[in-house]
Amino acid sequence: MTESVERSVHAELVAVLVAVTNGEPRVLTTDDARALPAGPFELSHRSLQAGLRAWVEAQTHHPLGYVEQLYTFADGDRSDESGARVMSVSYLGLTREAGETGVAQVGWQDWYRYFPWEDRRAGTPALVEELIVPRLAAWCEESADAAVRQRRRQRAAITFGLEGASWNEDMVLQRYELLFEAGLVPEAARRGRGNGAAVPGEPMRHDHRRILATGIARLRAKIKYRPVVFELMPAQFTLLQLQLAVEALAARGLHKQNFRRLIEQQALVEETGEMATGTAGRPAKLFRFRRDVLLERAIAGSKLPLSRAL
Repeated sequence: MTESVERSVHAELVAVLVAVTNGEPRVLTTDDARALPAGPFELSHRSLQAGLRAWVEAQTHHPLGYVEQLYTFADGDRSDESGARVMSVSYLGLTREAGETGVAQVGWQDWYRYFPWEDRRAGTPALVEELIVPRLAAWCEESADAAVRQRRRQRAAITFGLEGASWNEDMVLQRYELLFEAGLVPEAARRGRGNGAAVPGEPMRHDHRRILATGIARLRAKIKYRPVVFELMPAQFTLLQLQLAVEALAARGLHKQNFRRLIEQQALVEETGEMATGTAGRPAKLFRFRRDVLLERAIAGSKLPLSRAL
């Protein structure tokens, strides 16, 4: 009996379902914001993606639109209550928030609730300098091996943009894994690695925060060369709404005029001939995404204005 359990492998399907609402990045969660929508792959599912869609729609009552496979997590220490090994196949989905889900314990959350150190739209968060840097420094010095101390310091500098290193918004997973290894997130305590000095940031069940970090990193990288941000926009939008959506995902501010000039150069949008109503100040033009560029950009690529010069 024990041997059959040890040899069994269960496949779990996990969804990182993202929306941008009122200029804030949101993720759909279950279990009172402690988990991502997930469920086992079953023989009745005709494909992994079909199984994912079935589970998400059953759990959340939210239909899936754009979906792409994200990553397969198959670490040797991933197991369920029975001791069977669990392999998680994760997917990234882009959609628009449709208000209350109508399902208990299911709802949309700001993804910076889980990664408060990642939001740099208003500059470096205070918790980085006040908590993360000194606690990482203490962890670096814990080792009696000088070479290990040096490697830790270099890793901290590169991932968090310290000691003259530049901040790379795509390194979401690397930053979370560094904090995990240093015992600075609650999930580490479950593996016996916590040191009682966890930094702010809501934990999630299992390794779902690690999966969420992977999804955020994928989307941040992808918006630089594919126009997937339009999957998150309404049919008509202002350029300010578009800029706020990109800033929310990338977690940094963009120069307004440079942003608009580069959007125009990319020829990604076109005017609808209508104006936004019900907003304070001067009415703004409404735009829509030029759907015919989808095929063009899939072949040639497309960059949104997230260059380091901005």
